[in-house]
Amino acid sequence: MARAKTPKFSETTMTEVVLPNDTNPMGMLQGGRLVQWMDLASAICAQTHADQICVTYSIDSLKFMAAARVGDIITIKAKVTRAFRTSMEIFVQAHSKEVLTRKKRLINQAFFTFVAINDKATSIPVPGIKPVTAEEIKEYENAEKRRNYRMKDLL
Repeated sequence: MARAKTPKFSETTMTEVVLPNDTNPMGMLQGGRLVQWMDLASAICAQTHADQICVTYSIDSLKFMAAARVGDIITIKAKVTRAFRTSMEIFVQAHSKEVLTRKKRLINQAFFTFVAINDKATSIPVPGIKPVTAEEIKEYENAEKRRNYRMKDLL
């Protein structure tokens, strides 16, 4: 198995601007569009960590906390919290910023699970994670609990 990597190695930041075609009739960012952007940032993060093509396995704890509107700048950060044998848990947060007021707010966060695959679409091992900061260590430890909870649904 490849050498463990720090969460910082594959941390991904993606920026988008909310355009009219991203919104509902009220001028608010559609939830599906935001999830699409979060999934893309997570995929980039997972593939950077694994050095392989990765696919979305699950999304959990998706929380829409505030609306974003036309013209807002959306910043999405994705970070691997833990790598298991063939899968990775990635924590994603999305913030919006109103351009004129500079007001920032957390609008969404979720845990995504990605699986690395080969050219036959078979899962393959991924490098481990070596948490460094106290926050990374805490997320690493909690990821095992979240994974066990997810796996209960499969039994």
